Amino acid sequence: MRRIIVKKILTARRAAEIEPFEVMDVLSRAQALERAGRRVVHMEIGEPDFTAPEPVVEAGIRAMREGRTAYTATLGVHALREAIATHYERRFGATVAPERIAITSGASGGLLTVAALYVDAGDEVLVPDPGYPGYRHFVRAFEGAARILPVSAASNFQPTLEMVRAAWGSRTKGLLLGSPSNPTGTLIARAELERIAAFIADEGGVLIVDEIYQGLVYGTEPWTAFGMAGDVVLVNSFSKYFCMTGWRLGWVVLPENALRGFEKLAQHLFISAPAAAQHAAVSAFSAESLAILEKRRREFARRRDFLVPALKKAGLSIPAEPHGAFYVYADVGRDARAFARDLLENEAVAATPGVDFGANGTDRYVRFAYTRSMEDLDEAAKRIARFCSAP
Repeated sequence: MRRIIVKKILTARRAAEIEPFEVMDVLSRAQALERAGRRVVHMEIGEPDFTAPEPVVEAGIRAMREGRTAYTATLGVHALREAIATHYERRFGATVAPERIAITSGASGGLLTVAALYVDAGDEVLVPDPGYPGYRHFVRAFEGAARILPVSAASNFQPTLEMVRAAWGSRTKGLLLGSPSNPTGTLIARAELERIAAFIADEGGVLIVDEIYQGLVYGTEPWTAFGMAGDVVLVNSFSKYFCMTGWRLGWVVLPENALRGFEKLAQHLFISAPAAAQHAAVSAFSAESLAILEKRRREFARRRDFLVPALKKAGLSIPAEPHGAFYVYADVGRDARAFARDLLENEAVAATPGVDFGANGTDRYVRFAYTRSMEDLDEAAKRIARFCSAP
């Protein structure tokens, strides 16, 4: 009998080095508990509990009925790029040429393409820790290395010029940060980011600012890093403030010298962002939609103002209070994985262990998302208090 040899197919090393999202394991277990009849309060997923504003939904329906579902230009529908540019002018007083705006398949598609644009094999990109885990993985996907900036409550979990200067080396290409930040909900001070931008410009690097939670700030006015010194790339999304997660739509504001390179890469990586979503998103900037979204922002602020003291009352520490996004990053005083697991099993409250967001002291932290109704948050607070007081 002829022997059949089956060759083992090896995947690329990067696949083995990419870490899984632990939050998805939490979600999977939470859903299993729900199937078993438990009422779970979901505070693990960073997704608004609101859907797209009605004008956006209606515009999307019209777009599909009218057959506007074919590929668009790679950089996006011009009407949407113009609407975003007008938004920058009205909201921030920033004059952004529509031609510098690229529409992407979510902020993830934008970050992936930006990484492809700037990262060569062996390049380093500075990223804060704790921080959104996708940052380091996007860099790794293009054979770069994410160099960690350990940030703490002392700097509001944001990098400082001194940190960036100390970490900058001969292989450093740039800095990638988020403000407001995931998982901490903290903001970097504008003056500090301006100082960092000037330093990076002098070094010939690029500053990449993830502004996807930009509209969700509390007690202060939102602002943009557009116009700061040097090559600055802004990444934004319709997922968070605009409550359009599943529409998979984002945008990037690019330096003029990077536009053609980004366009060529995007042509091959994703061709164009979803057409119907683009046509619908123009309506996200209407007065009616913005009024709805601002009302929701105020509701998120109300939830934050309830949850922060409730967690403190339960005995958790919040060393840097959130002023943006919809997260509370709490020090639970013990192993975060075990805390999150036991909280879910014993009290059916799902939260994300901080280890998803890096290795800098994250094993003591848990991220709670206040993307649930006040009724749910009140119930979660009672369960968390009971859990924390149990012997």
